[in-house]
Formats: sequence, structure tokens, C-alpha cells
Amino acid sequence: MKSDMDDLMPRLLPVECGDSSAELKLDGPPRNPQEYLRQVQLEAALCPEVVVAQLDPKKLKKQQTVNASVAGCHAAPAGFSPSLSWQQRQNITKNRQRWCSHSLDGNVLMPKQTDEEGWKRFCLGELVYQGVSPSNTDAEAGLNYGKVGFPPFLSIVSRLSQSTVLTVLEILICWFEEQLFVPQLGRWLYALLACLEKPLLPEAHSSIRQLARRCAQVRTTLESQEDENLPALNLLICLVARYFEQNDLADQPE
Repeated sequence: MKSDMDDLMPRLLPVECGDSSAELKLDGPPRNPQEYLRQVQLEAALCPEVVVAQLDPKKLKKQQTVNASVAGCHAAPAGFSPSLSWQQRQNITKNRQRWCSHSLDGNVLMPKQTDEEGWKRFCLGELVYQGVSPSNTDAEAGLNYGKVGFPPFLSIVSRLSQSTVLTVLEILICWFEEQLFVPQLGRWLYALLACLEKPLLPEAHSSIRQLARRCAQVRTTLESQEDENLPALNLLICLVARYFEQNDLADQPE
């Protein structure tokens, strides 16, 4: 005859019940595997079906709080932030539909997903990776993608899985935390954001917010509104804040 416990939790191992359990001693070590299984059965049978915890309300904390830091972006200096109408016009969805039709050049060998240093060299180029100043490069470097980095061709970024997009985005954002903004970085960050699908994964949410804060921080160091990096920084902040709806990071109209 089956017990209620057998109906809820079918036995996985056959255990012979024997004629009596009187010879079993729960306070002593089992002498063989069969005796061990019988001890487990008997201990389970002695447990009450319902257990109610006895709590002392005086020992419970009356209030539990969690401290979370949600930092916003550095405010842009006067005249450095774009207008609200400009921000609202920026949209990257329309560019995605035509990417998959482009073929990939057979000479382009992309790094493996987990190759952090390889992606830095691939996207930024050996010169930027090594910290060589553009003024010290030769004229032929512009024709050598190994030196100046591969541009984010549509044929390249359209073939990146979402996992790879997020991985490369995190690699470049971490690099940007310690380095200066360069055009190669801006092009790749924009392209990767364009490939990032909504709704965002939690790790993507954190990464793009980190990117927007870093861009805003770098923007505060610019000396002129004519700086060539200002439009790119504004665009990245705008995409994170407006397109990905991180509204607390958005530039406010002056």
C-alpha cells in the first residue's frame, strides 16, 4: 500500500522495509547502505507535516534599507549640450533593416568573442591600442586597418550576435574609462548601440549608463564648443538617454 508521501515523492531507490524496525538505532551510525536508507525513512516519518517558526518580534529590525547609488551625468557647460529638438530627432532603428544585405570581405578576420585585447586592436587599431599619438603616425597608416582599426562596416556589425555586441561594448567602455576619446571609439560605440536590441538586459543597462556618464565627464573637460569630439559625445549621451530611455541622464534644455 502506498503512503501519501509516495504519491508526492516517488521512491527512486527500492528499500526493503523488513519485518520490523525495532533493530534500527537512529542514534548510531548505519552498518550498511540498506540500514542507512531505512534510518532516513524513519527520520522523515518522525518529522511533522507542518512546521511553524517561532519568531521573536523584538529581535527583528524595524526598518531595513538598501543604499543604492544612481549617479547621473555631469551637467554640460553652457552652450555645449544639444537642443531638445535635436535630441528627439536621433533614431537608430531605421538603419538596422539594410545591414544584413551587405557581404563580409573575406580578408576581415574578427576576434573571438572573449578576446578582449583582440577586439581593442580590431576596433581601435594598433596605434591607438599602443597609445601612439596621431601626430607621430605616417601617412600610410590611413590605408592600413591593422594600424588604424577596422571601421564598423555594416557587413561586420550586422553579423555580431547580441551576446558579442554586448561583450565588445563592455570592452570598449572599460577601455574608455581610462583613455581619451578618439574617433575610432566613437564610431564603434555608435554602431554597437545601433545593434543593441530592446528590451535591454540588466548588464547592458548598466554598461550604457556607464558610457553616458563617462561621455558627460569628458565633455566637461572640453575647452571649446568647436571641439571635434563634442558632437560625438552629445550623440552618444543622447542615444543612451533618449533612445534607450535613461531619461535621468538626458541633457536638459538650457
